[in-house]
Amino acid sequence: MWSDVQGPSLGKVVTLVRGTTYKSKLLGRPGPVLLGLASIQRNGGFRDDSLKTYGGESKPKLLLKSGDLYVSLKDVTQSADLLGAVARVPQSIHVGRLTQDTVKLEIGESQFPPDLIYWTLRTPQFRSYCRSHATGTTNLGLSREDFLAFRLPPATTSTLSFVELLEAIESRIENLRGANAVLEALAQAVFKSWFVDFDPVYAKAEGRAPEGMDGYTAALFPNEFQDCELGIMPKGWRVAALAEHIDADRGLSYKGAGLAKPGDGLPMHNLNSVLEGGGYKYAGIKYYSGQYKERHLVNAGEIIVANTEQGHEHRLIGFPAVVPALYPKALFSHHLYRVRIKATSPMTTEWLYRCLMVPAVREQIVGCTNGSTVNMLKAVGLEIPRFVMPTEQACKAFTDFVHPMRQTIEGNVQRVGTLGNLRDTLLPRLIPGKLRLPVAEAVVEEAMA
Repeated sequence: MWSDVQGPSLGKVVTLVRGTTYKSKLLGRPGPVLLGLASIQRNGGFRDDSLKTYGGESKPKLLLKSGDLYVSLKDVTQSADLLGAVARVPQSIHVGRLTQDTVKLEIGESQFPPDLIYWTLRTPQFRSYCRSHATGTTNLGLSREDFLAFRLPPATTSTLSFVELLEAIESRIENLRGANAVLEALAQAVFKSWFVDFDPVYAKAEGRAPEGMDGYTAALFPNEFQDCELGIMPKGWRVAALAEHIDADRGLSYKGAGLAKPGDGLPMHNLNSVLEGGGYKYAGIKYYSGQYKERHLVNAGEIIVANTEQGHEHRLIGFPAVVPALYPKALFSHHLYRVRIKATSPMTTEWLYRCLMVPAVREQIVGCTNGSTVNMLKAVGLEIPRFVMPTEQACKAFTDFVHPMRQTIEGNVQRVGTLGNLRDTLLPRLIPGKLRLPVAEAVVEEAMA
């Protein structure tokens, strides 16, 4: 174990392996996950909402496995948030590939604790060091020499115990996110089973009890099918168009001068509030203190839909999100539609949200997009799609089943935020002389209870 009082420099314990360019035409093909700037959170941490695979050549030295560390030595903005930012390949990534913007940290024979390196590079002290050594104007860079010159804290018993606390927090955060992913997948699977594949109807038609369904809910589904313009559907259900059930309104065309700091204006959902593939992205919220009208407000529990996208991959456009309870009243920007269910409709928010993500419905929606550089979704795209509409009772049964899941998911997101804030509060104390381990342990234990 290293015992240097001041701790070694990064250059004493790691070597850098630089990535290379790749061919964009091979993106999305089977292969390793690209670990470029888009895979690193601002100021450090792994980012998984914009990952792409690469089907081209990847030399062994460019490949990373779970637990490996990699860093960005550049930033394409002036914020320097990504300059020197570190990420650790998660267990969910079997193999990753460096790009021209990232370098791998090879620890080799030094045997310096990788976790201590990782958390040191997450400290505000290191982030400040990176910004103070930035070079360039339009694009910022950090030289290899300056990066490798940074001094690590010594790997003392107290320091490593503190790292264990940070790892415990990180593990709890990952567990909560994993639980949310399971709940989200379950809700999606149940919707598909009930309202796309019609599994309960097939089961009853064959004289079987629908799997995983209580008797009351099973009674809401018929035991035979009928023909319709979309193929077949459960008897008694009908084909409907979205225009019969929803109203879609475009949001506020805001001015940049009205953007405010958190707390100085109303929260404003925007294009960055919708995840690729659907779902709400908490990190995307903005705040606005300029003028707006009542029609530009959206309530918690209502649906927003992305109507703008760069390019034509349809990774974002047309996908929905449900505004979480964290934002009871907020604005929504012109890059979104607010979708409200008509009072005469048997739909519920949970049902409509899943319906908008059904491939057959999405195909009709994205068919109403146009534009060259910027792809735009016309309002008619949320009116013309046709689909099989179940009974009001079946919609309500689905909502009763999945709504508690949404409440759990939103609660877990807030717990993740609390733990993340605790982690960020503790990080500066990793520097020697600022450790208060018993106090830190007590705070962590309380937060994780």
